[in-house]
Amino acid sequence: MKINRYIDHTLLKATATKSEIEKLCNEAIEHEFYAVCVNGSFVELAVIELQNTNVKVAAVIGFPLGAMTTEAKVFEAKDCIDKGASEIDMVINIGKLLEGDEKYVEKEIRLIKEAIGENVLKVIFENCYLTKEQIKTASQLAVNAGADFVKTSTGFGTGGATFEDVTIMDNVVDGKAQIKAAGGIRDVETALKYIEMGVTRLGTSSGVSLVTTGISDKNQY
Repeated sequence: MKINRYIDHTLLKATATKSEIEKLCNEAIEHEFYAVCVNGSFVELAVIELQNTNVKVAAVIGFPLGAMTTEAKVFEAKDCIDKGASEIDMVINIGKLLEGDEKYVEKEIRLIKEAIGENVLKVIFENCYLTKEQIKTASQLAVNAGADFVKTSTGFGTGGATFEDVTIMDNVVDGKAQIKAAGGIRDVETALKYIEMGVTRLGTSSGVSLVTTGISDKNQY
């Protein structure tokens, strides 16, 4: 199993610098990760660093709180695509979901998907703030709106991905969307279990250590 091809190599911290993003991209090339995941201001740099490689550029939108206006998120998504990103990881408006405004949440996801066309849209729920029923609701809304992926977490909330939450999401999307687990994935055993559960993308800042340490069978990656 090639774990590297499941990894979105991620650097989203506020203190990230140009040299750190360049390092991120070089690591992604070296280990043949699926994508790098960066904030919008670094999309153009990542695109330059990754040109003539198979590594994709994913940009986060409405990150990490999700509380921006829909119009701002749509602009941000289109701007990142225009600058060369091919994947968008958006945060839903968590507060709207918590107060039961499902129409708002679904419409926002749909508008962003329409704005980016054939490019990949991953929808971040931030499950640590949601009940199990709300995770089910968010999963269904994302599918209804045409999302390509449902995603567990930003990595900036009070908790990250859990096996229980991924099972809930998987049962709802039922193959109609892929699943990205993110937040707290720092060891090979955890990564492999998510993949075995059907997760097709892993968001982690520990990608290099996942593919270079702790694996006795080098054919696993």
